[in-house]
Amino acid sequence: MKVYVNQKSVDVLPGMTVKHALMSTGLFKEIEASKKVYEEWGNELGLDGALSEGMKIYVKNCKT
Repeated sequence: MKVYVNQKSVDVLPGMTVKHALMSTGLFKEIEASKKVYEEWGNELGLDGALSEGMKIYVKNCKT
């Protein structure tokens, strides 16, 4: 299954989570540095969140 992290295509297996996609792209350490994950409409996602085909997620600075 293909998802997009910061516009980079990532192949993940069904059942994998947001955390797995971040680890695949090397962006998981940015979450530890006070950044958060958002979906394409700006809603925050949890690291245990489910992924779906074609999903677009972004690692950004925390909203204030």
